[in-house]
Amino acid sequence: MNKIHTTLLFCLIALNVAFGQKQISLNEIWNGSFQAQRMVSVNSMKNTNQYSLVERNAQSGSSQINLYDFATLKKVSTLFDTALFPEIKSIDSYNFSADEKQILIATNSTAIFRRSFTADYYLFDIASSKIQRVADFPIQEPAFSNDGKQIAFAHNNNLYHYTIATKAVTTITTDGQKNHIINGISDWVYEEEFAVVSMFSWNNDGTKIAYVKFDETAVPEYSMDIYGTGLYPTQSAFKYPKAGEKNAVVSLHLYDVKTKATSSVDLSNYKDFYIPRIKWTNDSSYLSAQIINRHQNNLDLLFINANDASKKVVLNEIDPAYIDVTDNLTFLKDNSFIWTSEKDGFNHIYHYSKTGQLLQQVTKGAWEVTEYYGYDEKSKSIYFQSVEKGSTKRDVFSIQLNGKNKLQLTTDSGTNSALFSPNFELFINTFSSSVQAPIYTLKDSKQGKTIKTIVSNEALDNKLKEYQLPKKEFIEIPTENGEMMNAWILKPKNFKSDKKYPVLMYQYSGPGSQQVADKWWDSNDFWHAMLTQNDYIVVAVDGRGTGFKGAKFKKSTQNQLGKLEVEDQIIAAKYLGNFNYIDPSRIGIWGWSFGGFMSTNCILKGADVFKTAIAVAPVTNWRFYDTIYTERYLKTPQENEAGYDQNSPIFFADQLKGKYLLIHGSADDNVHVQNTMVMIEALVQENKEFDWLIYPDKNHGIYGGATRLQLYTKMTNFLLNNL
Repeated sequence: MNKIHTTLLFCLIALNVAFGQKQISLNEIWNGSFQAQRMVSVNSMKNTNQYSLVERNAQSGSSQINLYDFATLKKVSTLFDTALFPEIKSIDSYNFSADEKQILIATNSTAIFRRSFTADYYLFDIASSKIQRVADFPIQEPAFSNDGKQIAFAHNNNLYHYTIATKAVTTITTDGQKNHIINGISDWVYEEEFAVVSMFSWNNDGTKIAYVKFDETAVPEYSMDIYGTGLYPTQSAFKYPKAGEKNAVVSLHLYDVKTKATSSVDLSNYKDFYIPRIKWTNDSSYLSAQIINRHQNNLDLLFINANDASKKVVLNEIDPAYIDVTDNLTFLKDNSFIWTSEKDGFNHIYHYSKTGQLLQQVTKGAWEVTEYYGYDEKSKSIYFQSVEKGSTKRDVFSIQLNGKNKLQLTTDSGTNSALFSPNFELFINTFSSSVQAPIYTLKDSKQGKTIKTIVSNEALDNKLKEYQLPKKEFIEIPTENGEMMNAWILKPKNFKSDKKYPVLMYQYSGPGSQQVADKWWDSNDFWHAMLTQNDYIVVAVDGRGTGFKGAKFKKSTQNQLGKLEVEDQIIAAKYLGNFNYIDPSRIGIWGWSFGGFMSTNCILKGADVFKTAIAVAPVTNWRFYDTIYTERYLKTPQENEAGYDQNSPIFFADQLKGKYLLIHGSADDNVHVQNTMVMIEALVQENKEFDWLIYPDKNHGIYGGATRLQLYTKMTNFLLNNL
């Protein structure tokens, strides 16, 4: 930081102190000083009106799985305590058998990618307090059969069957091989884009296991140098299908536990397809599988007879743009099912018969269902979250299966979410807003009446009073065609309407995303508040392509990713520049990942509008990104060359005028550092001045130790000196 800006910052701090506002420090943001108290890892039980969670025993220092009563919120018992089992140092994750008499406990976990990991798994019998290790080696995704007598798990790309009583292990597959064949576990791109790791499933009577096989032999390989601390770096290589390249060839199989025979489901009528979900129906003879084409705009829901592997399409969805894959498929006792769809222009809940006949569109209106919580057979009620009260807000509702008697169960204006008791009579409501830290309350599910407060975050509220945080002002900004974009503004506490302020715009802008929501703050919000203490105004704008305003608004960017989104940020910047208190010559923009792609494009295509830009881990050419995400919105490069190139910042490097900071982690398995290296080369060849920073061995999140503190220190100083 140069001397002029150091003096300016000192004066601003002095002014804030005089004004009675305590200065936010970067250390406080990243050492957890502003973290809200939360209920972490609460798991609703299925057979009793209780929930479990992992807690640390303050006296012994051990970790415990404790059981609580939903109605009283009082602790019922300690189910498991690491103090009694020294072989388990930590409880990394856990899951119950269907009868909730046994627990699978993971410890010594080793991360693979974003969601996947291997771990040592122990089987704990609650009644006997006996423990046994499932395998003598780390395994993946162990799952109980419904009768609690068997476990299936994955290891080294193969599937195994474990009989609990005899401890006998049976090999289900033998052809698993790294970077070639994966059985029952998703490949990198499925895990990242379909948010799934386990790709195997037990039927209800425990006689069959369905699984997906991935043959990724023909998928191109990506390699990363890992620098570490040794004399020589190592290399990590994994299969990564980039846009237009070959995907893993997937196939669906059925394993018979008794005969140990495997049969295959004939899917030869599908070409170049995905199997994003498999799920057994309530009938043990029928498996459901979702098959979607490579463009992801034509989805079949299949029912597969496990006895002869025959199949039938019970539901087909077609969309002009794309179809989102979800986990909302729910089978009722009669094997009819609940499904969510955007087919009427907004995401809503539908009820179909077991043959695929539409029985009822359960929810309707020009608003979106944002979470499906479940179905109560007793009251025939569905519980869900929606944006019916405004696209920046969330409320919890109930409605009858026949679409009648819709009831709003939350009343506080902001963001509400719910965890329901097993009998759906109670729910734990989490409420927050832009001015209210999370509050956890117990409510009844009939009228939404508050029974008691669980967590209030009063201590954090009191602590933050001395910082006098700015309030987010929610506004709307019109696009060029008159559609309205949601936005919020943060102003300095000592704001003066007759003064000209610089503006930093923050956005993500990816399809279906949302940054402008009436909810409690994250770490970036506190950083933005710190910038307001240094006399900046911070603004976030959700342009076209973002979510929760209907399919038309969200899918308007189809086949031209980055065009309308960039235009909207430029439109918003110009709109803000007309405010009498904003200096239009000092507008900057920043973002991470898709937001980095956006901020890079904005300072190039909006060179006369944006003075500065910060891009963290940006995509700079969608040809470098994966098939599932990219082709969902752009099709393949072979089909849509212009859609890729006309919005790729590497082709517009010659337009850079302002100050640009480019940041990436060298071990980013998601958005490869290749994106940044190619961008650097493009700027170098145009003889452009810019700043850049590479974090060795850091992934897409760029964290660990003091990394985040140093990153945000770098970004803060860059803004103080250049905006």
